[in-house]
Amino acid sequence: QLHVAESGGGSVQAGGSLRLSCAASGRTEYILSMAWFHQAPGKERQFVASFRLSGRGIVYADSVKGRFTISRENAKSTVFLQMNSLKPEDAGVYYCAVQRIGGNNYEYWGQGTQVTVSS
Repeated sequence: QLHVAESGGGSVQAGGSLRLSCAASGRTEYILSMAWFHQAPGKERQFVASFRLSGRGIVYADSVKGRFTISRENAKSTVFLQMNSLKPEDAGVYYCAVQRIGGNNYEYWGQGTQVTVSS
């Protein structure tokens, strides 16, 4: 079993920055990848970025390339999402998710953390 917890959301003006954290606990040796998803008000949840713990593959959604950076704390099951040049459309709930080795999807999700961006 894996547990996922996010932190670091808050309110910021457009153009500002926030750093989100995601910590996984439990059977972390089975983690293949950790990712961030974004759900804007009234919209479906969408992929933002992912970090493959083995092989260090990193993927970004086109909408955040050059503005957001996903990173991992030294060999630990903690990833960060540094969000710079935030736009009002980046507002919403950010979820961290974990895919286990052998899994087809992101099966383990956190509760989400709220990001507000004012124009």
